[in-house]
Amino acid sequence: MNYNNKSEILKRANFLLKDGVKNRESMFHTPIISSFSHQHISSRVMVLRAHNATQRTMRFHSDFRSDKVKEMLDDPRTSIIAYDPSLKTQIRLVGKSKIHHNNKNSLKAWDESQAISKKCYSVKGGSSKVIDDPASYDIKEFNVEDGYQNFAVLVFNFDALEFLFLKSTGHRRAIHKWNKDLKSSWLVP
Repeated sequence: MNYNNKSEILKRANFLLKDGVKNRESMFHTPIISSFSHQHISSRVMVLRAHNATQRTMRFHSDFRSDKVKEMLDDPRTSIIAYDPSLKTQIRLVGKSKIHHNNKNSLKAWDESQAISKKCYSVKGGSSKVIDDPASYDIKEFNVEDGYQNFAVLVFNFDALEFLFLKSTGHRRAIHKWNKDLKSSWLVP
């Protein structure tokens, strides 16, 4: 890998994100997603479900009742970061998220999901609700398709991708930004 070439770095970033979709061992499989919650930043780990380098999108699944969905419907600005210490690589992305609920995009993602993944959307009451007894929310008997009403797809479209590679002889850090065209620049690491 040539870390002195910005276009090679962008290819590497897209490879790592694409690999993160299927490779559960990849640190890019579960990046940290941050959004605005009124005057505060709210962050959480989510599972990367899809990545499209050409469209500059990433897809995640969420419970429509969750705080993060409400936050992103209110303010779509989103930031994503992932770091793999074994690869000494960090990828940070900035863009906007769009929530899909009860539409063709959410139905397609639902149909492609495994039953075990669908199960968590059948929990009563909604995500992050304050409760007294967690055992009363265990999912015992359920119809897997009933969870679809609570299922949402978060599509993140990024317009900036920053890549940092750490090495003892000199780190490499580049930013790639899309307005109309791609502009790549080196950054002081």
